[in-house]
Amino acid sequence: MRVIRHERLRQHLAGTAEKPRMCVFRSLKNIYVQVIDDEKGHTLVSASTLDKSLAAEVKGCNIASAKVVGKAIAERAKAKGINAVVFDRGGHAYHGKIAALAAAAREGGLVF
Repeated sequence: MRVIRHERLRQHLAGTAEKPRMCVFRSLKNIYVQVIDDEKGHTLVSASTLDKSLAAEVKGCNIASAKVVGKAIAERAKAKGINAVVFDRGGHAYHGKIAALAAAAREGGLVF
């Protein structure tokens, strides 16, 4: 059902070079975020709970880890000159870990 919801969302969401798509994937053990330019099909920036640079702050897949990943993706996107994104929640409900990640990315300076 999540895949069906994601396909339905993707009919309306697309990332451009000026405003790329920030796509979230959440598994039971990890959270992954990518900033994607859909016109070229390139991943511009990514962050996840598996990153070695975040290993000290991340403990599993919980709300605290989602906040750390959200802050990291915002910092990396700002470093690449990306200020605004389109948020793709990946078919997940905007609640819990997904909402925490989005809030942390907004606090980090991303606009969506």
